[in-house]
Amino acid sequence: MKITIVGTGYVGLVTGTCFAEVGIDVTCVDIDVKKIENLKKGIIPIYEPGLEPMVIRNVEKGRLHFSTDLKATIEEGTEVIFSAVGTPPDEDGSADLKYVLDVARTVGSCINDYVLIVTKSTVPVGTAEKVRKAVQEALDKRGAKISFDVASNPEFLKEGDALNDFLKPDRIVCGVDTDRAQELFSRLYKPFTLNGHPVIFMDIPSAEMTKYAANSMLATKISFMNDVANLCERVGADVNKVRRGIGTDSRIGTKFIYPGIGYGGSCFPKDVKALIKTADEFGYSMRVLKAVEEVNEDQKSVLFNKAMKHFGDLKGKTIALWGLSFKPQTDDMREAPSVVIVKNLLEAGVTVKAYDPVAMHEAQRILGDSISYAMDQYEALIDADGLMVVTEWSEFKFPNFNVVKKLMHKPVIFDGRNIYDIAEMKQLDINYYCIGIDTQK
Repeated sequence: MKITIVGTGYVGLVTGTCFAEVGIDVTCVDIDVKKIENLKKGIIPIYEPGLEPMVIRNVEKGRLHFSTDLKATIEEGTEVIFSAVGTPPDEDGSADLKYVLDVARTVGSCINDYVLIVTKSTVPVGTAEKVRKAVQEALDKRGAKISFDVASNPEFLKEGDALNDFLKPDRIVCGVDTDRAQELFSRLYKPFTLNGHPVIFMDIPSAEMTKYAANSMLATKISFMNDVANLCERVGADVNKVRRGIGTDSRIGTKFIYPGIGYGGSCFPKDVKALIKTADEFGYSMRVLKAVEEVNEDQKSVLFNKAMKHFGDLKGKTIALWGLSFKPQTDDMREAPSVVIVKNLLEAGVTVKAYDPVAMHEAQRILGDSISYAMDQYEALIDADGLMVVTEWSEFKFPNFNVVKKLMHKPVIFDGRNIYDIAEMKQLDINYYCIGIDTQK
């Protein structure tokens, strides 16, 4: 079976590589010439644990190919074309479908036999019909009568654990409207369902909505818990005990109820905004999601507010940041709380020194020389007035606190991920702030 993946970003590269891993002949196509040349050499444009060796292995086995020529790839023969191009948010929060529709028009201009065109990108309800129309218009322009199907196959990949999520999925959602499309999906995903993982077939609009609903629900849990955490501090409750108390309820569960400094990344912020916008277009207000978004934006400033309260005036202070990526095991800084934190600190006249295990190059691209970058976590602490723990990388969880105290002027830690023990901090005589617990009482 031969398939084509259009787009070699996070979703496209992981999808293509994992399909190749189970023996499918895959060609990944991208218009970025440098990226494709690097991929052919085994140079990966993103950080994802385990991805680089899997790419190299499948290229060497002749199952994974990279190209900049979609037309030639299609003419060589392909049964399924996955569109995994970007859908960046417009200024109003809606998803920009320019690249999705460009792919559709290109496909329609060069197919000579039946293909299944699958939208893998996260797109609003109704996108499949726009894709179908764009393909058909391109065919009509050629005067060609070639059958094709359009389907939706949203991804559910966690950055940092994407390979495991794809190879051992909780579920596979496929939106189809023909038996032929369903049969192709059944063949394609058979290697991933041998252990009982379900393929859930549904109509296309429901599949498109499922992705947005899933991410929005997870975002809701995060913002809800952060809202509860902020209240806990004010009433004298311990959010960690509250979290354990509600997490044992099977209807709620333990996942996504850890208090912190807000969600970020490429999915949750964009998808929440897009679903709100879709609802607005249909004359409906997503009141819960609007509150989720508001809480999340406020939460990104919670460490800055704690620092302001502690120091009174931050001007002239030096603050160290441990972590810049929006979560561990990725270099992704899209919508990361760190960006808001840095902006707030700089506006307050603070000198910022930061360290992240893998996101330093991405940070330099986004933040430039507005901050300084340390070679390791301890270098960031030299002569610092305060430390903000922004990302819960494993190497930050058990630091040498004697070194921490020695390097800082007067140690104070603002822990945005609640990874340290309050009693231990008191014993070490370290002034400590976290989320959802009043540590100063």
